[in-house]
Amino acid sequence: MPENDKKWYVVHTYSGYEDRVKQNLAHRIESMDVQDKIFQVVVPTEDEIEIRDGQRRTVARKIFPGYILVEMIMDEESWHVVRNTPGVTGIVSTQDDKGKIEPVPLEELEVKSILKQMEAETPRIKVGFSRGQSVRITDGPFIDFIGVVDDINEEKGKVRVLVSFFGRETPVELDFLQVERL
Repeated sequence: MPENDKKWYVVHTYSGYEDRVKQNLAHRIESMDVQDKIFQVVVPTEDEIEIRDGQRRTVARKIFPGYILVEMIMDEESWHVVRNTPGVTGIVSTQDDKGKIEPVPLEELEVKSILKQMEAETPRIKVGFSRGQSVRITDGPFIDFIGVVDDINEEKGKVRVLVSFFGRETPVELDFLQVERL
């Protein structure tokens, strides 16, 4: 079969079992000798910085929970291997006017976009608070002050908090690690 017939498909799995399905599928590809038809299995993730208990943690967050991407040449044999893998519940497909279900491959641009998002060098920052929320300052010259979140700058990892001084609200720019939710 020609290499240019290979396309990326979106396979639906039980949510939370994406990594296990990827592993199961890799074993099946090898044991059923279909490496020439199923090429890659990817769980789309991106690094995210979580701030919890004053600590920064980098975690891999699934971009599409409940889905994996499979690069393959679609035919009866390859589809049989994929759909009978434990944890696979279906494939993104369309139904024609005769009722036949046809798997739909991803567009090349979509695949490139997803893979590029996965390779991003700077992780996203998951913010545990929102505008208008009360926070306590845990570090710096304003330690133990209570304020209200006015603005969040995820790119810089900064938050602007309105703190009350002598009856006037004053904006103070702080690092995400310097505040905690009340």
